[in-house]
Amino acid sequence: MQSETGGCRGAKGPRMQSSRRRIRPRRVAALASVTVLTLAVSTSAGTGHLTAGSTTAGPIAPARSTALGSCMIRGGMGVQMAEGIPTPAGYSRSTGTVRALTLMVDFSDAPGQGSALERLAEFFPQTQNWFKVSSYGRLDYRPEAPVTHWLRMPKPFGAYGIERGAPFDPGYRGLVQDIVAEADPEVDFRQYDLLNVLITPNAGPSALDTVLSVTFAGNTEAPVADGVPVANASFVYSRQDDGSGSYAETGYRVLPHENGHTFGLPDLYTQDGGGAVGHWDIMSEDWGADNDLLAWHKWKLGWLDDSQVRCASAPGTAEYTLTPLARPGGVKLVVVPLSTTTAYALELRTPEGNDADVCRPGILIYKVDADIDTGNGPINVFDSTRDSGGCTRSPNVHAELSDAPFIADESFKDPARGITITVIAADPSGDYRVQVSRR
Repeated sequence: MQSETGGCRGAKGPRMQSSRRRIRPRRVAALASVTVLTLAVSTSAGTGHLTAGSTTAGPIAPARSTALGSCMIRGGMGVQMAEGIPTPAGYSRSTGTVRALTLMVDFSDAPGQGSALERLAEFFPQTQNWFKVSSYGRLDYRPEAPVTHWLRMPKPFGAYGIERGAPFDPGYRGLVQDIVAEADPEVDFRQYDLLNVLITPNAGPSALDTVLSVTFAGNTEAPVADGVPVANASFVYSRQDDGSGSYAETGYRVLPHENGHTFGLPDLYTQDGGGAVGHWDIMSEDWGADNDLLAWHKWKLGWLDDSQVRCASAPGTAEYTLTPLARPGGVKLVVVPLSTTTAYALELRTPEGNDADVCRPGILIYKVDADIDTGNGPINVFDSTRDSGGCTRSPNVHAELSDAPFIADESFKDPARGITITVIAADPSGDYRVQVSRR
């Protein structure tokens, strides 16, 4: 049995605003209008992006049913990248076709290692496959690399003054300006929704020591290319090895994490580490064992229909049947609103799809706070087996929360609010029945 006060809290240190030859690329990339600059710091951090064609972030049509109104919590003023639904305008679209301009960049003091296409192959087609599975096919992610060789910057890497936590000005502004100048006229930036910059891995420190990867999202003050600001851009450095030497299998997920910021998703770890969410969302930890996004994020991104969400806002007791998050169709998320900015959420996680390495299937219960900013712990997972040490042995993963899900006959209680969530049983089909009571 678990109460709210017993939930595991903490998180993994935020990611940083989280890669040859001189060429004249054909112009590419259409950006929609974008909003304020958001900086996410993480172990492959995020903030910055290019967005094409749509002024609405997240789902193409963010209209929500009135039945779910009380569960659509929203953040207050001053929250840069919040968990509220719907996602504000200014980020890249997250449904339909998304064209990702991908450029491989090197420097005179850090010449490209291997070919630029080899660097590209570290992330694709793995990244697009990950998005296809996670979105149930609702995101058609199309990486495009019109420049197939290293794009050499006019200044050495050291001249840009880039380090962990570096702001957009002046280093990244200068880097983006140089990228645009070197890519022109072969790249038409108006044709793309976001920009991926894959830095040669020998530029800067190893990711095992310091993570530089970062994203700048919704940056209307970014340099302009082809008449549009390069407002949604992810920069990936080094190689984020999981400690097992299998970087080719796991390291690509730094890019889905960074692109998650361009879609408006915040970092879920904090400066204290990843203990708030652990490995249950790629916006918390994106290395080691396979992992997916929380159902809350899938709803926020428009990958779940409103018909797949239940809102337990009324007093009394109600029973719900949840289907495994990895499988298309069925009810995926039950939201228990606590206020206009906070809610409990529950979903069923099983070892399938992007969650192939889940070691304790069951109902994951967590609290969402739309008033808490990126990198400060906007989501907290409750641990059904506190102080167990967890069940995963994947290197570098926050193991304590790996066995957090609740199973049959286990309950989560919030006595102060009169809320009890009980897992009744698992059906032969693999679905789980849960009961939510609130006074």
